[in-house]
Amino acid sequence: MSRVIFDTSMSLDGFMTAANVRPEEPMGDGGLRLVQWAFDGTDERNREFLESSVGSLGAVIAGRRTYDLSVPWWGPHGPSGAGRRAPVFVITHEPPADPPENGVYTFVTSGIHDALARAQAAAAGKAVCVMGGADLGRQYLRAGLLDEISIHLVPVLLGAGTRMFEAIEAELETAEVVETPAATHLRYRVKR
Repeated sequence: MSRVIFDTSMSLDGFMTAANVRPEEPMGDGGLRLVQWAFDGTDERNREFLESSVGSLGAVIAGRRTYDLSVPWWGPHGPSGAGRRAPVFVITHEPPADPPENGVYTFVTSGIHDALARAQAAAAGKAVCVMGGADLGRQYLRAGLLDEISIHLVPVLLGAGTRMFEAIEAELETAEVVETPAATHLRYRVKR
């Protein structure tokens, strides 16, 4: 069975996005700082961590808002890029009218459990990454469907934005910590 991992970058004050998220600023005003560690290339540990994560990826689950905000940058290949093209299962009430041609996207209108079953089947034993947003991550955590939470803690204070861990309780166990100047990568197992 595939491991189910919620993966996100987060500011030191607990925000997954900055304030004022909109199509032209999908991470909010100044929020791109949260993912710069993945694209910087100056620290080998960040690159190795990212390559390891993408290499173990079998499928992705995303919410409709994440899809709508990200598809202009992802294109038909999804967040794993042209080289991997991992399938993306988008949870939505209604599929979009114009998804990218030859895209990796499947639109699931039957809820988080069905999306997970489809993603696990497609992942063929590799990891399933739930990548957002915060509401979707909380739904999976509350339902007891997450095995791990992976946080890329970025040394920045945003002051406002979207929080992941509001009104939720869970017991976690540290599985891995990788420290770099751009981000501290924290991986936790969810205790059941």
